[in-house]
Amino acid sequence: MQNLQRCKIKKTKMKITYLDNAATTRVDEKVAEAMKEIMLEKYGNPSSLHLKGEEAKRALDESREIIARAIGAKYNEIIFTGSGTEANNFALKGLFFSNYPNKNHIITTKIEHDCVLNSCKWLESQGAKITYLNVDEKGFVNPKDVENAITDKTIVVSIIHGNNEMGTIQDLREIGRICKSKGVLLHSDACQSFTKVPIDVKRDNIDLLTLNAHKIHGPKGVGALYVRSGVKITPLLHGGGQEFKLRSSTENTPGIIGFAKAVKIASNSDVKNMKKLRDYFIQELLKIPNTKLNGAEGEERLCNNINISFRNIEGEAIGSFLNAHGVFTSTGSACSSKSLDPSHVLLALGLSPLEANSSIRISISKYTTKEEVDYALEEIKRTVEKLRKISPLK
Repeated sequence: MQNLQRCKIKKTKMKITYLDNAATTRVDEKVAEAMKEIMLEKYGNPSSLHLKGEEAKRALDESREIIARAIGAKYNEIIFTGSGTEANNFALKGLFFSNYPNKNHIITTKIEHDCVLNSCKWLESQGAKITYLNVDEKGFVNPKDVENAITDKTIVVSIIHGNNEMGTIQDLREIGRICKSKGVLLHSDACQSFTKVPIDVKRDNIDLLTLNAHKIHGPKGVGALYVRSGVKITPLLHGGGQEFKLRSSTENTPGIIGFAKAVKIASNSDVKNMKKLRDYFIQELLKIPNTKLNGAEGEERLCNNINISFRNIEGEAIGSFLNAHGVFTSTGSACSSKSLDPSHVLLALGLSPLEANSSIRISISKYTTKEEVDYALEEIKRTVEKLRKISPLK
């Protein structure tokens, strides 16, 4: 009998470089520890009147206070939700239901997160009139366009603070000043910018603000909506009257405690380090021929965001090659990245469908190292060179 030689496959551990932090972040160990204590020790229902319930309620109250202080709000202006998406839905639908039929007009932009755009689309079927504002080639909304769009039927202006795909940071203070002078509300989705860009809801004249935890090294499944005292909003969930009777459901206490811990440990030094790494990453990427940065530069861009187009090759193909080498990026918002349609955000900047589909989004975090960036740059350069050689587009 012939002896068969067995082939031994040497297993090598793939080097992992996670660069999709705009989709979600790794939970900080301090956050996980804080949540573990709540889950294993202070596990009571915050609505219960016994000791365990009071314990949980105290932890909940302390967390609400931490998050409120971070944006210059009052304790009772923070309403916890299950996500940023829920908070955005609550803001837009709740305001519409509170004001219709006397007022039915909402102003937003063409670069909003899908949950805002899809909420507006659904509200149109309920009788809402929606104005979708254009942006310039860097992604900025012109405050004059906001002012000109406001009518006596306008309920709210909803404009994302730091864009989730191309990182441009809007001038909310100026837009808030206009809204206040016109007597309309301002809502902003700050899920990507929270703890990365200073926000003061009073100074910036913000009436409603959407936040969430999992973009800032907190847990998934928890968000919040700041609702300025005096703003009338209709609840979407009805039940036991939790969250000041605005969002019924037993609170996700471990998630909320983790959210607050993530806010508490966020630091300006981490933001500064991310900016340095971002700028180095962009500088090196733009050395690749026929590349283009999408969105704003410098202080007008989120510290962790890079969105870049590579002429004549598909972003999906780049992402697939990088994935095989342990470099994890995305082609846009994680909520719509499985779609092959061009990004609505990049199209709004004036990119062609071909240019939009040749883009990838890279998003770093406080855990990203220079070594990881250099490894990613090496793989990106190799991938782009390889794909351009075989691309039918020249």
